[in-house]
Amino acid sequence: MTTTTCQIGCECERIEQMIRHTLWSPGAKGIVIGVSGGVDSALAAALCARAVGGGNVLGLSLPSEVTRQEDIDDARRLCDLFAIPFRVVPIAPFLNAAAAMEDYEETPYLKGNLMARIRMTLLYYHANRLGGLVCGTSNKSEYLLGYCTKYGDNAADIQPIIHMYKSRVYECATEVGVPASIIEKTPSAGLWPGQSDESDLGFTYHQIDAALTSLEANRWQAQNATEEMILGKVRASMHKRIPAPSLLNDG
Repeated sequence: MTTTTCQIGCECERIEQMIRHTLWSPGAKGIVIGVSGGVDSALAAALCARAVGGGNVLGLSLPSEVTRQEDIDDARRLCDLFAIPFRVVPIAPFLNAAAAMEDYEETPYLKGNLMARIRMTLLYYHANRLGGLVCGTSNKSEYLLGYCTKYGDNAADIQPIIHMYKSRVYECATEVGVPASIIEKTPSAGLWPGQSDESDLGFTYHQIDAALTSLEANRWQAQNATEEMILGKVRASMHKRIPAPSLLNDG
């Protein structure tokens, strides 16, 4: 066993301890998590199952009309592997209801955010129904770049992997036994056919993680053009990481 493997194993154990403490301290009865078939949700679900037992976790696949069947199958396979109860809840009826609203407009941006917020609404519905907590699946790379929907996929009661860059997510996913079919697929939010995270972001995750690591080490002073562009995304998305402005704590 290499030092790196030891470090990854220890990190997973620390996350699992945090999950147990977060769940049992307030007396919650379980965890609800959206499982998309991607590596982030797979790792988060696996860590939850390892921490509190798969029977205390509910995995929900929330497909739209463009979700690939292989992603649903991968999500089901992941849940079976970690003994997590699994349900498929299509979001098409909710999207159709929204489309019937007066003044409804549809662009990729509007529909993508709507889909993310519908999914989070369904996750919280089931968490409320079961007396449980919603587990988020955001990683640090996407969190810092704001590659998420405000009050959508960034809304959660617990965020077990939000401190991990995407490269670390892959390492930990391998360590806990996430299937290769999930680890090796192209990361995608599944908002439209052929969509990929790296195309949306304009950089590979390798470039993003290298730039963010350097920026953190250099007190957020960009050292090259790539870091300058990445830093611009970090600054532009700051509103997603801070509370809404108010006078609550004024004077």
